[in-house]
Amino acid sequence: MCVIYEPKGKAREYSALACNLYRGCGHGCVYCYAPSATRSDRTAFYANPQPRKDIIEQISKEAAVLKTEDPILLCFTCDPYQPIDEQYGITRKALALFWHNDIPVQILTKGGLRATRDFDILKKDPRNKFSVTLTTDDAAESLEWEPGAALPEERIESLRMAHGLGISTWVSFEPVFNPDAVMRLIDATHEFVDLYKVGKINYHQRSKEIDWRSFGFAVKSRLEYLGKPFYLKEDLRKFM
Repeated sequence: MCVIYEPKGKAREYSALACNLYRGCGHGCVYCYAPSATRSDRTAFYANPQPRKDIIEQISKEAAVLKTEDPILLCFTCDPYQPIDEQYGITRKALALFWHNDIPVQILTKGGLRATRDFDILKKDPRNKFSVTLTTDDAAESLEWEPGAALPEERIESLRMAHGLGISTWVSFEPVFNPDAVMRLIDATHEFVDLYKVGKINYHQRSKEIDWRSFGFAVKSRLEYLGKPFYLKEDLRKFM
């Protein structure tokens, strides 16, 4: 089975190609779909993440023969800059291989400033993109929902730094569980974010408590007013 793959379903809305570098994720986000998607015990998924077996060797083989202009997203079922990447350095090795093989990448992370150590590679190719997931602007709420992830302020700073280096940036507002925070985050980041992608929270009680129609039109209106490119995921668009 190839480690570089074509996502299906809702993930396909974010990227045509992806690669997951780790099994498990130490960020421990309470809304994470990955344990279910990978048929993993949720406690073990959070507590004992590990590099995928022979992941760098597999990427080396596949990248050598892959021809694509579609960026490969790192990652869907884990975070490329979760804490254990400091120990293993898998993400930097993968980025170097993709660069060597002229393959663009896009990072999606909640790792904050941990990601900045690889900006020297990302900035080499103008096709590369750097993105972060933002869900709230409140540190306490972030610790409740995403206890192992970098705090929102740090994630925002990584976006600012990437943009300053000429790296294309985008923000994933998914899952949305605090609509008011999303609007504030747009105002706080629009000067150094090139694209926004927005998707609702699913499979959680909070989803039933939010007026998705009102939120959808509000976020669309705000981004249009600011002149920012955006993409609303299908699960949100169907309410509008």
